[in-house]
Amino acid sequence: MPSSPQRPPEGAATRQLPGLTRLNTLARPAVLALLHEVCASPGWASAIIARRPYQDVEELLAANDVTTAALSAEDLSDALAGHPPIGRPRAADPVSSREQKGMGESSDDLKAEMVELNLRYQERFGHVFLICATGLSGARMRDALRARLPNSPERERDVVRFELGRINGIRLRGLAEGP
Repeated sequence: MPSSPQRPPEGAATRQLPGLTRLNTLARPAVLALLHEVCASPGWASAIIARRPYQDVEELLAANDVTTAALSAEDLSDALAGHPPIGRPRAADPVSSREQKGMGESSDDLKAEMVELNLRYQERFGHVFLICATGLSGARMRDALRARLPNSPERERDVVRFELGRINGIRLRGLAEGP
């Protein structure tokens, strides 16, 4: 488990990032739409909104950690439904394409193997294989999928929840630091 982020000393000036200001001040419908691009779980988005305003990115990321850890089974299923299979990002989803870049650069044989492994995983666990793919090669994603196939459903749910938190964190940081 990562340690808690260090807070600046009391009274220290903190710079409010434009994206974080937007997340803090947008009306609920607009921020819901933004957060849906991070995570498809309405329960997750509602919990993130309820904790506003955020003083800094670290506070936002800590809220993500707490919220992701507390997701109900239904909310976790909603979140998973928003993710395309590894190796098959949706055409209109540049975020997933960028996150899965390592698979896109893989050989045709490795891509075909991932399709087969993804199907086995979905048959076993009933949902898409989820991994924080940012920065991973296709071979590393394949190896992770192979290693996780023997997991019990309970263990795999824990791993999926951890990976979802990592993905959400990267995406939230991008929103908070963005324009």
